[in-house]
Amino acid sequence: MNFKLVNVGIADMGVAASPDILRTILGSCVGICLHDPGTGIAGLSHIMLPERTESHLNEKKYADTAIPHLVEQMEKAGAQRARLSAKLVGGAMMFKISENSMMSEIGRNNVKKVREVLGAMGINVVAEDVGGDYGRTIDFYAEDGRLKIRSLGRPEKTL
Repeated sequence: MNFKLVNVGIADMGVAASPDILRTILGSCVGICLHDPGTGIAGLSHIMLPERTESHLNEKKYADTAIPHLVEQMEKAGAQRARLSAKLVGGAMMFKISENSMMSEIGRNNVKKVREVLGAMGINVVAEDVGGDYGRTIDFYAEDGRLKIRSLGRPEKTL
């Protein structure tokens, strides 16, 4: 089967249709994987921070602006919001820092904000692999919404 591998960078997003695959690498950032099983359309957003600040223009960098933008792009491609489900990955604490420092909270705050935004949009989170202290490489399959997760020194997981 011929498919296209769509690499999604930091503070970016991608939309794909079956049989294509979306891929990204995550640490404290969170990957939001959205899938419409009715159309085989998938979207992946790689957010860095919970909320946009006035001084930054890249809406793809923040959970509160990236997720609505991703849903809009998926709808333009033919997806229906009512059928979307979400899988979340990442939000790790990548560096050994004092528990109370702001850096130690970035991953956790990203995950919390992503859940809030999805909830407000009526999109259910059906699976997640978040937290920990390790990075993840993910492949998200538009065909069936399968999410493969690889991490160094850990068994491969499928959500």
